[in-house]
Amino acid sequence: MTISARTVDARQIKNTLARWFISAGGVSVLFTLVLIFMYLVYVVKPVFESATIEPVASIPVTITSKALAVGVDEQKQVAFHITDDGNINFYQAQTNEHHQANELLLTQTLLADGEVIKEVFATNINQYIILLTNGSVRVIQPTFKVSFVVDERTVTPTIFYPLGEDAIYLDEDEAVIEQFSFAMNEERAVFVALTKDQRLIKTSLIAEDDFNFDSEFSAEYQTIATDYSAISHLAITPDLLMAVIVKENDVSIFDLGDEWDVALYAEFNPLYNTSTNITSMALLSGSSSILFGTSDGKVLQWFEVAGENSRKYQQIRSFNASDTESITKIYPETFRKSFYAVTPNGDVGVYYTTSEAMLWQGKLLASDQQLFAIAPRANGLVISSDRLEVLDVENEHPEVTWSAIWQEVWYEGYPEPAYIWQSTSGSDDFESKFSLMPISFGTLKAALYAMLFAVPIAISAAIYTAYFMPAAMRKTVKPTIELMEALPTVILGFLAGLWLAPLLEAYLPAVFLLIILLPVTTCLTAFAWFNTPKAIKLMLPESFAPLILLPFLILAGYLSFELSPLLEDVFFGGDMRQYITNDLGINFDQRNALVVGIAMGFAVIPTIFSMTEDAIFSVPKHLTSGSLALGATQWQTLVKVVLLTASPGIFSAVMMGLGRAVGETMIVLMATGNTPVIDWSIFQGMRTLSANIAVEMPESEVGSSHYRILFLAAFVLFVFTFIFNTLAEFVRQRLREKYSSL
Repeated sequence: MTISARTVDARQIKNTLARWFISAGGVSVLFTLVLIFMYLVYVVKPVFESATIEPVASIPVTITSKALAVGVDEQKQVAFHITDDGNINFYQAQTNEHHQANELLLTQTLLADGEVIKEVFATNINQYIILLTNGSVRVIQPTFKVSFVVDERTVTPTIFYPLGEDAIYLDEDEAVIEQFSFAMNEERAVFVALTKDQRLIKTSLIAEDDFNFDSEFSAEYQTIATDYSAISHLAITPDLLMAVIVKENDVSIFDLGDEWDVALYAEFNPLYNTSTNITSMALLSGSSSILFGTSDGKVLQWFEVAGENSRKYQQIRSFNASDTESITKIYPETFRKSFYAVTPNGDVGVYYTTSEAMLWQGKLLASDQQLFAIAPRANGLVISSDRLEVLDVENEHPEVTWSAIWQEVWYEGYPEPAYIWQSTSGSDDFESKFSLMPISFGTLKAALYAMLFAVPIAISAAIYTAYFMPAAMRKTVKPTIELMEALPTVILGFLAGLWLAPLLEAYLPAVFLLIILLPVTTCLTAFAWFNTPKAIKLMLPESFAPLILLPFLILAGYLSFELSPLLEDVFFGGDMRQYITNDLGINFDQRNALVVGIAMGFAVIPTIFSMTEDAIFSVPKHLTSGSLALGATQWQTLVKVVLLTASPGIFSAVMMGLGRAVGETMIVLMATGNTPVIDWSIFQGMRTLSANIAVEMPESEVGSSHYRILFLAAFVLFVFTFIFNTLAEFVRQRLREKYSSL
């Protein structure tokens, strides 16, 4: 037969085009995977970058009065200082259409005639308490009105007096105040002060309405102790419940919650080395942690933990801020667990307590006597000397480090270090907990229980279907099981969460009885069929013989559920769930790993079954025929020839099913309690990486630490599936090489 040259050329062109299209498709898939990998790295990378501090503006100050306190607005456009002559001066830090840089925007007098400032106390909520020499105080709060004119932001400074413009005496007897501390919320302001006559007093100002709208209040005066002197540091927690006093390195904590009596709550000495001293103290945001700076250059974090019999204060962390100098000042941020530690020569270190991270270190000040303040959003600093220096702070993700993500962390209020995922809370004082260990563990746990359920069923069914089942029945069974893969997983999750979980809880003994009865029923039915007379067997078509087992399995299942209440009454006191919880001490969640294993197992079975069945059915017939011809039985041929030859395909099927289980979202989202705990118990729930992303991504702020950590979770999931697939291909190739000679 002669083939024309035109036909040959056309075939070559088609072959070339097909080869190029297939190659381009493969390359595009690899390129897409690389792009996904690079994008995930691009989004995650900023959380591991160090903090940076850069100068923004330098404002010359022509006023000769001494500055006592400094500050800056949220936008870092207006800086101010309070001077010893009683004035507050606001300066424009950056040029805009309405104001030039360094322009004096507002000067306002804060004192009445004859008043003299003794000290200015700055709180971490942008309030300043002016202590006068006569023992009275005045509370001011610089406020900034932001307006936009033709898309240009303008910041206008004003002064707000939360407690009124009149000075307030802290002591009922109007004694001179030597030292004091202050904290305030919308309903109450609390002062703890040491008077010149050595009385430690507490003054409470209770708002008649709300301090944000009305400065009217009533005052309550209490004496904490008499003959009290030599206080080196004093602070009130932001929740107004505790006062922390340092006296000769001994720390005393007083309970301020009682309106009638101020009781001593706790006493301790935070120094293990008697040759060191406490040189500074500050309260970390959240009212829980106390920071102590020491003379040997360390910052110690202490907070209260639950012991065996009571709660007690304990040192949790230590930060080595300097090897040669003491820590003279500590400045905590308002809403985060970061703080700035200052040494006498002006070295500044920025630290984050939860992650135990040193974020930045360098020389910012000429000495520790320079005034220093943190912007309200912690995105800037202001320093005062002969100029007002405004600096920009880039420190968006201080809470994220590799150790905080993958190691145990001791969080405030917890009795010990733990792996915790808790990204949000209803409180501004919340300490974000971004450990990926619980959700990574949950991913592997869900996949493990799903595989324990799916692999034996799927592989056994595939072996029987490909090797023993009559061809007529196989044509029906195989497509039917493969159709299960088309069932939406959201439907499986819905059924698992709303139907299967309550059913298993109500008939828990039946689940364990099924594990016993189903294999026993199968063996007994097979034994009975084996001993059935041949004449009776011939009456039933060969393709229907396997169906004999179905009614007995259904009967075994029915008996299991019918006997469940009886077993529960006899062995478990009428309630197996309560028995597991109370007697065995095992937590029981309705939506647990057992429910997930069954539901996700059904989703994985079609994948494993189909690939395994194809691998076994594709074993060359001459191998099985030769084995049988040499006298081997069907089972010997199956075990020593068929399964070995098909082992690369079977292993690939299992790994594909594992990859499917690891990446499953809707079933674990709907069929578990989504509790991020590390517990292998089959009665406990879990939270997986994919479910965590689905739940929390819609509520995360774009660019926040939470947002980027969720992308890191996606990256970890990507790595998991990549490792499983790579391992599957490697083992498959090795198995193929090993058994290719068969």
